[in-house]
Amino acid sequence: MNDKEIILTQDGLKKLEEELENLKSVKRREVAERIKIAIGYGDISENSEYEDAKNEQAFIEGRIITLEKMLRNARIINNDEIDTNTVSIGSKVTVEDIEFKDTVEYKIVGTAESDPLQNKISNESPVGRAILGKKKGTVVEVNVPAGIIQYKIVDIQR
Repeated sequence: MNDKEIILTQDGLKKLEEELENLKSVKRREVAERIKIAIGYGDISENSEYEDAKNEQAFIEGRIITLEKMLRNARIINNDEIDTNTVSIGSKVTVEDIEFKDTVEYKIVGTAESDPLQNKISNESPVGRAILGKKKGTVVEVNVPAGIIQYKIVDIQR
């Protein structure tokens, strides 16, 4: 089975490494202690604290496996690789909605790192796909459920 390459910025790599370290060093201990306490309550067959702790343990172990696999398959985008002439992964892009004249700044990141609430959009999202590889001043059309939105690329930064 081929593992999919995970594209990360330096910030994204750091964030995943910190989450993995926290899960391994803190969360594992916390859940092990909860299991130990729950076993102390006696019969585990009808012990909801024990079941909850075991479920959390399974979730944590699954997340650790996922993070380790992501980090193993990561390709890191360094700031000096980011071209400010065209939109690429790692670029900070200011776009203007042609119709409403609103401007928004997005950071283009890989899917593992995307966080729309922080304006970090995936290169595979509709907007990300539309602006990737385009130059400053280009107008792109983005298909969204409500129709088509036109964005003008106003600025590209590292």
